[in-house]
Amino acid sequence: MTGVRQVAVAIVGGGPAGLTAAATLAPAVDGEVLVIEREKQTGGIPCYSDHLGYGIRDLRRFMSGPAYARRLSERARDAGAVLTTEAMVTGWVGPHRLAVTSPAGRQIVEADAVVLATGARERPRAARLIPGDRPDGVYTTGALQQMVHRHHRPVGTRALIVGAELVSWSAVLTLREAGCATVAMTTVYSHSEAYAAFRIPGKLLIRGPVLGRTRLVSITGGDRVQAAVVEHLDTGRRTTIDCDTVVFTGDWIPDHELARSGELEMDPATRGPVVDAGLRTSRPGVFAVGNLLHPVDTAAGAALDGRRVGAAVQSWLQDRRHNAAGVRLRADAPLRWVTPQLISADDHPREDLRFWVDEYVRMPKLLAVQDNRVIGSVRTLWPAAPGRIYRAPWTLVSGADPTGGEVTISLR
Repeated sequence: MTGVRQVAVAIVGGGPAGLTAAATLAPAVDGEVLVIEREKQTGGIPCYSDHLGYGIRDLRRFMSGPAYARRLSERARDAGAVLTTEAMVTGWVGPHRLAVTSPAGRQIVEADAVVLATGARERPRAARLIPGDRPDGVYTTGALQQMVHRHHRPVGTRALIVGAELVSWSAVLTLREAGCATVAMTTVYSHSEAYAAFRIPGKLLIRGPVLGRTRLVSITGGDRVQAAVVEHLDTGRRTTIDCDTVVFTGDWIPDHELARSGELEMDPATRGPVVDAGLRTSRPGVFAVGNLLHPVDTAAGAALDGRRVGAAVQSWLQDRRHNAAGVRLRADAPLRWVTPQLISADDHPREDLRFWVDEYVRMPKLLAVQDNRVIGSVRTLWPAAPGRIYRAPWTLVSGADPTGGEVTISLR
């Protein structure tokens, strides 16, 4: 144990959300802003996503993943934040005290405020309960990207991708760079969930179909994957696909172990912490940002959360005042969840609410009801689509009574 390190703000996680929070807070607070990252470098998932498409919304640039990760890291350092890598937060030893283990030894970090930015991960095969053999050649997108971009190792010649989200098309690009053809994609939805801007050009890069309304039911092979069997959800018809690689994409879950061990209030729908519009959790002085809150937004969406949390953290550091529990927001099916989940009496409005949906709706209309009274109604010109964040204007709930009952949001 190397003693106690006192900092103004400890940020757990050095991905886009954590780095942007650091760049926002470091020039604005008295004391050290410390980013604690478990990997060898900061930047998060974009470090290994070696293709273009990053930085458009938050940096107003069009960048590759590694360039974006480097730029966010440079911005945080230039702002005065301290970035520490290969450091794992192993638990809480007080309301704002974190036990940290690194190659330098064990240390206690005591902060005036803690920002959790631990992100999300894809479910591997075992968590999806896919039966069959256990050969080599089965990856998540993250494992695939590290294999190709970090270790420069071959991954096969014919791949089946499970999922058709935005990250699934990222996997197509990674496979292509490794010389591995994508022979099919399988998704439980009727068509790919990714934005058309990515889906349409992406189809030019694959050698097989996007199999809508299908699921993977088994994998066969000895030392290496030899084939995969997919089943049509409506007809039950099964098809064997000849492949030597299977990539599981999407199906995200927040990296929420630290939030749970800190006994923060958790949302069973998002599996992340419950937060208000200021990204405050149920523990005073502890905040949560990015894909820890909701699987899964783009890197830019997570980064903008990191920017947004700055005002609430500064307010806490100035007066140590924690909002009392606010009005709860809840979502009705086919909306799976909504975040933030609370409206506090003294919250500043956000620009949007974020949802996940289980059905495609081309021009959705949302209704917000509190105490049997419609308090808001909006129609968006953009669709609500499975597999990606759906955003709606905050004005939908701006008329909520902070002393009233919970607000239920439905999609018509």
